Amino acid sequence: MNRLIKYTLTVVLAVAMSSCHIYRKYELPADENAFVEDYRKATEQPVDSTSLEYLGWEKVFTDPILQGYIRQALANNHDLDDARHNVEIAQAQLKGAKLSYFPSLALNPNGGSASYGGSHMNWSYSIPLAANWEIDVFGKILNRKRGAKVTVEQMEDYEQAVRSQIICGVANTYYALVLLKQQLDLTERTSVIWKDQVESMKAMKEAAYVNEAAVVQSAANYWSIMASIPDIRQSITATSNTLSTLLGSYPREWEVTSDLSFSLPVNVKSGIPMSYLAVRPDVRAAERGLAAAYYVTNSARAAFYPTLSISAQGGFTNLLGSMITNPGKWFIQLAGQLAAPIFSRGQNIATLEAAKAQQKQAMNAFEKTVLSASADVSDALAQIANIEDKKVALDQQIDNLEKSVEYTQELLTLDQKTTYLEVLTARSSLLSAQLSSLACWHTQVASLISLYQAVGGGR
Repeated sequence: MNRLIKYTLTVVLAVAMSSCHIYRKYELPADENAFVEDYRKATEQPVDSTSLEYLGWEKVFTDPILQGYIRQALANNHDLDDARHNVEIAQAQLKGAKLSYFPSLALNPNGGSASYGGSHMNWSYSIPLAANWEIDVFGKILNRKRGAKVTVEQMEDYEQAVRSQIICGVANTYYALVLLKQQLDLTERTSVIWKDQVESMKAMKEAAYVNEAAVVQSAANYWSIMASIPDIRQSITATSNTLSTLLGSYPREWEVTSDLSFSLPVNVKSGIPMSYLAVRPDVRAAERGLAAAYYVTNSARAAFYPTLSISAQGGFTNLLGSMITNPGKWFIQLAGQLAAPIFSRGQNIATLEAAKAQQKQAMNAFEKTVLSASADVSDALAQIANIEDKKVALDQQIDNLEKSVEYTQELLTLDQKTTYLEVLTARSSLLSAQLSSLACWHTQVASLISLYQAVGGGR
């Protein structure tokens, strides 16, 4: 017997040594893709809590009105609530995987009686407690536990992605509402100026400075501006309803700021810093998916090796063999079992091949996610850089158009060979440039928000 036990242990240890790779933790595999290699290096860098990718949303969106809306959205959003529940589900599954290391216990009391040919009724009973313990020699339980832990982290990444989308979605909608109300205010103020312009043209017609054509042309421009106001109001209503949906509220009017200053509290880096991508929740989730596939493959490998389990049973009974004794006695049984797959090897091979293919798919998905994330960051950085130049040009245009309106109005009043069309054209161009400037401001704000979301912001 001792010789058999030694032989069995020798075989077990030999197989274990040959299968040591199934105990290794996941590591990002070496790859020729430069982005993946840069990603690996970025994940090894120390965390800089002052950089953009680690900034909390309250430090980015400092408008107190907007902060209140974001808090309301985070409290009421069902998608975020579902994401939190997914984390709880994954944590429960991880707990179950950890408990797999402990023995299972089962209490199964039973009793009965029998009488044959009028014989005396003999009652028998048994109160057994059974324990079964699978010893994780070949990493089956280990890989399941590691896979469950990775799933928890992946669900946490998904939760962060949803959180980031909500925060940046509320911010984008809020500043779109700011833009529309600024456009409405500018258009209404401009309509008052144009109304005065119509009255001035009427007075100048009576003084024979201009003809009736100048009066009706200025009136037409005035009514054109008035016609645009209902469209802006309708857009305000639609955007307010969108914000209501994000905040989990019934449609209503929402207060917004009149302050147009917004900038990121840190200097935006040039190029595509890989540190931006390394903390993106979708990129991290994709890598977790790769890690989960790795552990599934390891579990498939472990299925080729034997399962070693120890069982024990003990309790109290009055049935010992074929004899019924009264009172009963205590009993205990111990057993060990080594089960090795033989005829299921073909199925195990197929399972392993499928797991390897799925691991390759997970690697492809991870690489595509990294590349897509880099494109998002690149687009946001390029838009931020280009919009700065456009804003400078628009500011210069507005400055010159304001002077043009002033000069042409004075020349027309003084009858210095200036026609009313030049005045109307200058005023129309000024309004158009002012509206373009507001749109440019909004594009700049939206670009900054997009960059913050592209780096996984929203903590």
